Amino acid sequence: MSEISNSNIFLVGLMGAGKTTIGRILARKLGLRFVDSDHEIEARTGATIPWIFEIEGEASFRRREAEVIRDLSAQQGIVMATGGGAILNADSRAYLKERGTVVYLRASVSNILARTSHDKNRPLLQTADPRRKLEELTAQREPHYMEVADIVIDTGRPNVQSMVQTILMQLASLECEASPNCVIHAEPSMNEQSKMLLSVDLDERSYPIAIGPGLLADADALLRHISGHKVAIVTNTTVAPLYLGRLQAALASDGREVICIVLPDGEEYKNWASLMQIFDALLANKCDRKTTLVALGGGVIGDLTGYAAASYMRGIGFVQVPTTLLAQVDSSVGGKTGINHPLGKNMIGAFYQPRAVIADTSTLETLPARELSAGLAEVIKHGAIIDAAFFDWIEANMAKLMARDKGALAYAIARSCEIKADVVRQDEREGGLRAILNFGHTFGHAIEAGLGYGHWLHGEAVGCGMVMAADLSCRMGYIDQAAVERVRKLVAAAGLPVKAPDLGVARWLELMEVDKKNEGGAIKFILLKPLGSPSITSAPHELVLATLAAGVQ
Repeated sequence: MSEISNSNIFLVGLMGAGKTTIGRILARKLGLRFVDSDHEIEARTGATIPWIFEIEGEASFRRREAEVIRDLSAQQGIVMATGGGAILNADSRAYLKERGTVVYLRASVSNILARTSHDKNRPLLQTADPRRKLEELTAQREPHYMEVADIVIDTGRPNVQSMVQTILMQLASLECEASPNCVIHAEPSMNEQSKMLLSVDLDERSYPIAIGPGLLADADALLRHISGHKVAIVTNTTVAPLYLGRLQAALASDGREVICIVLPDGEEYKNWASLMQIFDALLANKCDRKTTLVALGGGVIGDLTGYAAASYMRGIGFVQVPTTLLAQVDSSVGGKTGINHPLGKNMIGAFYQPRAVIADTSTLETLPARELSAGLAEVIKHGAIIDAAFFDWIEANMAKLMARDKGALAYAIARSCEIKADVVRQDEREGGLRAILNFGHTFGHAIEAGLGYGHWLHGEAVGCGMVMAADLSCRMGYIDQAAVERVRKLVAAAGLPVKAPDLGVARWLELMEVDKKNEGGAIKFILLKPLGSPSITSAPHELVLATLAAGVQ
């Protein structure tokens, strides 16, 4: 990133998109000087923007704005936040495009209204119908923003620091385009001491995601989400010897009665019998509605505990404490709970949100290599369906992730959680958008059920399923073969299988037909259109058969 310090960064976007806030942080991280074109206009005229609009009119303001853009963009080493309408001037657009890297901060009308509803310094929004005005401005200005933009960032995310990190990553990616030996690194501040707090924004069901080392021993971090005198920790025979004592001590330090429920380890135990074992322990210990369940383990424990919490006494609180990479980046976030059935994976369950997710990254130090690879499948998935720049970063940093570099893992976890939290915020109960998180899962779930649960890890099946989904995307004309190879190579680099078992065509189709996404008997696939953007669709039977023929061993 050092060469970027000699360049200019120009932020464009509608009012309220966050240009000033993000610009200040970006300038500080890059060691550049921050300037705001609106502030410069006010400094030169000695008058506020609303006053200039009222007394001189918008045409006069735009002339002043064009002069400021011309002068400031000629400087070196700056991050400049421009006014929302600066790109209306053709000369200004040319200056921005020629003299620096342009980052378009794209925001929805709803988000802008929420941020500017009490701001009287937005003269264009002082109308009877600000929503309609914003819709008109968006339609008018969006083509110009896209014309000048080198990078586009959607600003609906809950965490500004992570948005800045994504911009830094994309700036580095642009730099690397001209240098084949360049490697994109994680932001230096994302190290073994980094702690991040994200949130899943679901109104009254909103909850925090805490990510960082040493959180299992942090009694305060745990107890603030615990109500009632009794706490029941659900874990398994693998995790219990490693972390149960530590968590039990942290909870007992506040005088809570701690009940420990230790289940056998493995996907094959994500079943009715294990669920009954949890209920048996809760009833035997006279647990009431104020009891809190704590899921200490990977995705199986999290799903079982969440379903038990949703069902016991018609709903009690629970906290996710994921100890595997897969659970930290995916299954602990979003409120999907349930058990497997011999005829289909996760077909019995409930949407039930936790009170908090506490991801102690120190637990990854004891994670078996196979489990680490399984977790990386879900990391790759998030880049493939939502964030092409994140996919680029994963490609460049896979060796670090496999080596358990703490900075790389911290960023991968945080960005994955942020992506999933944003999708869940928009579609909590998988009415549409959330289905994109099942990229690779239609094929993957068939592999798990066909071989018998536990034969392949969930992440291994998803990794192979993503390769098959990419192949089908190519056959549908959505991506080219080069994109398929990128997915295949990245999945292989993560230590995951890229060839599926031969279940037989009839069995494959039978298993894929038992899928929650399917409608009217038609198999629904999550495909790439293009890499970094998802499409939920059915596919011609002959193309599905071709993918199966090419994808099995």
